[in-house]
Amino acid sequence: MPSGYSFVIADDHPLFRGALREALAGIGNVAAIHEAGDFESAKALVVANEDIDLVLLDLSMPGASGLSGLISLRGIHPTVPLIVVSAHDDPATIRRALDLGASGFISKSASMEEIRDAVQSVLAGDIAAPVGVDLGVERDPEISDLIKRLQTLTPQQTRVLGMLAEGLLNKQIAYELGVSEATIKAHVSAILQKLGVDSRTQAVILLSKIGGDPLQQAN
Repeated sequence: MPSGYSFVIADDHPLFRGALREALAGIGNVAAIHEAGDFESAKALVVANEDIDLVLLDLSMPGASGLSGLISLRGIHPTVPLIVVSAHDDPATIRRALDLGASGFISKSASMEEIRDAVQSVLAGDIAAPVGVDLGVERDPEISDLIKRLQTLTPQQTRVLGMLAEGLLNKQIAYELGVSEATIKAHVSAILQKLGVDSRTQAVILLSKIGGDPLQQAN
């Protein structure tokens, strides 16, 4: 791509954003690096920039609750590769992030070289997971079932689910997506059916089980 790469860095720590920016700049052929300090800004950047090549997403920043933030962004722009950057780098969190559509995972303790290697391998179409970590298999049957169900959602359904989790009403979601309220109702019905729940509230509670603080889920 002759015009150079376009990146989004979504992290609420300015120092760490600076470190990621430095790592990305070292790749060369970079056209733009957009930065967001909270999840709303990150979403707005992803919506506004059709030509993004890669998003680097911190799992725990204002407005995003863990992996549900990843799910929301995947719904907005399903074709853009997304690398999760997190201090929670236990095998379960890494595996769940990759299962839910992340193209890579970078630990916050990674070196500049490791960050650059991960970004370059994802840009080349590969999956980047931390070296030497045995990701194992999902031991929680409920989470395993939920991930399988979430994988059956279409990008638009995924996006609607993310907006339900933010507490938006059908008419607000319809307005934001530029479709009719009837279309959103149909999406919500399909989401409830695929997730095996009876109400929006149950869907949001289910999503929070995977979206919450990974440390609390490890017990």
